[in-house]
Amino acid sequence: MNRRHSVPTISIFVAAFLIHSGTLCASWRKPVSAKNGMVVSAESLATQAGVDILKNGGNAIDAAIAVGFTLAVTYPEAGNIGGGGFMLIRLANSTTTMIDFREKAPAKASRNMYLDSNGNVIPMKSELGPLAAGVPGTVAGYLHALEKYGTLSRQRVIAPAIEAAVKGFPLSERFVESLKQSMKEFSAFPSTMNAFTKKGTPYEKGEILRQPDLANTLRNISAFGVDGFYRGYIAELIVAEMQRHGGIISAHDLLNYHPVERKPLYGSYRGYGIITASPPSAGGVVLLQMLNMLERYDLKGRGQNSSESIHLFAAAAQRAYADRSEFLGDPDFVSMPVSRLISKEYALTRSESIDTLQAVASSSIPPATSAELGHSNTTHFCVADSFGNIVSVTTTLNGLFGCKTVVGGAGFFLNNEMDDFSVKPGTPNMYGLTGAEANAIAPTKRMLSSMTPTIVMKDSMPFLTLGGRGGSRITTAVANIIINVIDFGLNVQDAVESPRIHHQWLPDRIFYETNGLPLDVMENLKRKGYTLEHTTTFNARAHAIMFDPATRLFLGGADPREEGVAIGY
Repeated sequence: MNRRHSVPTISIFVAAFLIHSGTLCASWRKPVSAKNGMVVSAESLATQAGVDILKNGGNAIDAAIAVGFTLAVTYPEAGNIGGGGFMLIRLANSTTTMIDFREKAPAKASRNMYLDSNGNVIPMKSELGPLAAGVPGTVAGYLHALEKYGTLSRQRVIAPAIEAAVKGFPLSERFVESLKQSMKEFSAFPSTMNAFTKKGTPYEKGEILRQPDLANTLRNISAFGVDGFYRGYIAELIVAEMQRHGGIISAHDLLNYHPVERKPLYGSYRGYGIITASPPSAGGVVLLQMLNMLERYDLKGRGQNSSESIHLFAAAAQRAYADRSEFLGDPDFVSMPVSRLISKEYALTRSESIDTLQAVASSSIPPATSAELGHSNTTHFCVADSFGNIVSVTTTLNGLFGCKTVVGGAGFFLNNEMDDFSVKPGTPNMYGLTGAEANAIAPTKRMLSSMTPTIVMKDSMPFLTLGGRGGSRITTAVANIIINVIDFGLNVQDAVESPRIHHQWLPDRIFYETNGLPLDVMENLKRKGYTLEHTTTFNARAHAIMFDPATRLFLGGADPREEGVAIGY
């Protein structure tokens, strides 16, 4: 076990603050502040598990793994051991890395596996049931991070998750509504009904959910590490679930899954350094493209959420998402012009077509040419410790409760990440994103992602770490928050809560939240040529930690859109 990143810790005080649902504008809430460390996640028990690790001498990596495993228990619609994700790490010695534990297509996957004999997409085939699942990467990714960069044992960091699964926890109204929303899909899978209903009757708010099968799975991982999930009886249960419902993940697929460490992407915005996710996440590329284009304009002078600022934001997003659709995929399978896409020079060229007064239809904004280039459900959590380590983690099952299938006897949901491939070029996935050859299905290939864990630097020191959930809307949410802080001077809580807009090239429209845009701004955007769509589903949820160099405090900003929780000590 590597212990180079550990030094004695001093616990001074505990500051806890629970964020509940509320308005989507700047509010009375203040950022949670603390001197020694901060954890922000979607759920209170998971956040507290991370803080307890920090208080007892663990570093940010140890705490992040505790949060992640606990979310698999307390936030199973997105927190998971049956999915995958990305972990962005910056160590106290300035080393940065990204652990890619994205799911992979099974070896038996084929390019047209979700098409009928006429070449048409079969509805829901890539979304519901085990055939929609990629090979899970979360357990391998978490344990790789812990072994290489953590300081505590598996047993210590997984213990809070096991305790939560055994003792249970009272169900919130949000959780109960999520379960009821998915009940029709659950009914196709006896294992899911056994795990998440009372013999077929839905749970009600305040009732205690205990998960003995999941507790046993976590005990097995705690005892045997990677082998406790990818080999032995848990692996046998996964394969058995595949065989019951037509899935294709095999014992060989599980044995051969390995996470990959990749170099993050680096960029800048108005003098701030940006460290973000690299492919197979598209999030970092799209984020840097957007920020590079927006850097040309005086957003502060135009005003936060003015029609002029929103117009420029949407125009930058259109162009970045158009390029996403064409060029990005798994770097182990396709060659991508990433360095050109995220360059300042390319941003200047790409933004020349932006009309500062009027919208340009997406049909008139194709992806860049080779000549021009020169060749969700998800959850996010952030951890910062007193040693100077920072972790930004986004994990996913893709859809709400993934493919809706619980592995019988093991107690966890499988993902439906195969839908993140381009099932058919030009055909949108569940988030409306289209793709091309670069993201076509191939055996053992990682599907493209929108996850965007990000760290912002100021004067070579950490300034902000953030990320979010919400499928295609993750990247624009991260961009919104960065702009809110850097351009408009918002504190981290207001920056997270502030209304966000989204544009992703196709469909050609601006999506906005409830109470997100004043009527005059909406009318101005319509006059500029935009189609607006109010959305209450798939809104991004984001969490962030800011570092105040003046007070040397950690400031936590949790998203009330999902009852997010920030706790510091």
